[in-house]
Amino acid sequence: MDTLLKVDGLKTYYYTIDGVVPAVDDVSFEINEGETLGIVGESGSGKSVTALSVMRLVPHPPGRIIGGSINFAGEDLLNKSEYEMRKIRGNKISMIFQDPMTSLNPLFTIGNQIVEAIVTHQDVSKKEAMDRAIEMLKLVGIPSPEKRVNEYPQRLSGGMRQRAMIAMALSCRPDLLIADEPTTALDVTIQAQILELISDIKQEMNMSVMIITHDLGVVAEVADRVTVMYAGRVMESGSVKEVFARPLHPYTQGLLDSIPRIDSNGDRLTSIDGMLPTVTEDFKGCRFKDRCTQANRLCFEQEPKMTEVEGRRVCCHKYV
Repeated sequence: MDTLLKVDGLKTYYYTIDGVVPAVDDVSFEINEGETLGIVGESGSGKSVTALSVMRLVPHPPGRIIGGSINFAGEDLLNKSEYEMRKIRGNKISMIFQDPMTSLNPLFTIGNQIVEAIVTHQDVSKKEAMDRAIEMLKLVGIPSPEKRVNEYPQRLSGGMRQRAMIAMALSCRPDLLIADEPTTALDVTIQAQILELISDIKQEMNMSVMIITHDLGVVAEVADRVTVMYAGRVMESGSVKEVFARPLHPYTQGLLDSIPRIDSNGDRLTSIDGMLPTVTEDFKGCRFKDRCTQANRLCFEQEPKMTEVEGRRVCCHKYV
């Protein structure tokens, strides 16, 4: 498979009155054509900032991409002008944001917002765009799309708003869909429907997907490969099957141990003690050292390098 997106050594820092925040620090990953990559980690690990960096939507100030490259379809997005990026956003790369209520404009109907996305990027009439908007609402499973297209966002349920957001993101048939916590605040039944919908449409459109989540269950459900982030850095990456079967990094192991399993004997779930390090601190050694049960002296003195292990990448002194 050809590589669609290659992020290499990405650094996105926030400059605040409290100090420099290394929100994304030397992050690298790839997404192949037709593949789904899950980026997982606790809140504050840098997942969403990574997605915003790919879209070139990091607010400046205070944020700034200070290093690395973002290569999409053979072109470095960091060398693109804002005008050029506007042609890519929503057209070649689309994003579903966490909260559809704040992402959709309450003053415009669902149909008007989808039509705007289409006519901005493609040479079609408003009538053709409205017809496609109805078609997309039908595709994402919204009943009576001819009526719903004239509804305002606040008239729809949370699950329907999320489906409308997906319809808008897919309206220009993008090559890459970025879904940032697409099932947050939805009940379990609706979560399953949304994940199944994303998987089905991915197959139908043959597009690539980058799904951002803190839920490993979501990754297991829809992703081909997974990248585990912690405190702005990648801790481990590999195929979902291999990482879930035998995690190499202690942080990945801790995340998996905290998930209830259907084949367990009723044992108590384990948790990772402690909290994420202060984001503005000057890191020394491994970023996970204070919470790691396997940390040794070297972990406190030297930051580990990313190492290739059995076809996977892991950032841990155990494998150097």
